[in-house]
Amino acid sequence: MKKSYLILGMLIAVLMSCGDDNSEQEKKENVDTTAKVQTRKQGELKIAFYYQDSVAANFEFFREQDSIITKKQIAYQNELKSKQQKFQNYILTQQQRQESGLLSQNEIMQVQQSIQNQEQQLYEFQETRGAALDKEAVQRMTDINKKIKKFSEDYCNENGIDILLIYADGSQVQFITSEMDLTNEFVAYLNKRQGELADDIQK
Repeated sequence: MKKSYLILGMLIAVLMSCGDDNSEQEKKENVDTTAKVQTRKQGELKIAFYYQDSVAANFEFFREQDSIITKKQIAYQNELKSKQQKFQNYILTQQQRQESGLLSQNEIMQVQQSIQNQEQQLYEFQETRGAALDKEAVQRMTDINKKIKKFSEDYCNENGIDILLIYADGSQVQFITSEMDLTNEFVAYLNKRQGELADDIQK
């Protein structure tokens, strides 16, 4: 008899559990997915955007500054490679001389000291020239971005734009209608005002 009550109790518990699952499923299916965003009449809020990559590719002053940095980086890398090659050649030559018995013990010590000095000079060259070049590149881009921000404010004021968004890969903006795209117009505006940048950003 006790077994019957026990089985009956378990059966009721299972049925109640299934009922809860069904209830939860119904709740999920009945959730209202209608967007509750308040609509605005056309002309009340003017929102636009531009593609960041297009500014980098078509803003002439930006491309000019990027080219300057790129040339300096290439020149630095070539000079560094040349110094490294000379250093490696020196070590190889001295190793060959030592293996051929052409170096005295005193000369070997002098070569070792020379290798240490050249290695230190190479390290200092990378630390000073390389770091200075990186700093210059960051500073140039920072200055340009500040100017772009200022120009974007002027552009928005001149055209009655309330919000100007920057669209880029990895940004939090997932979709913007193409009707709000003013990339070409904004880049043309930047190119028109780029003469104002020449005096503020180093050559």
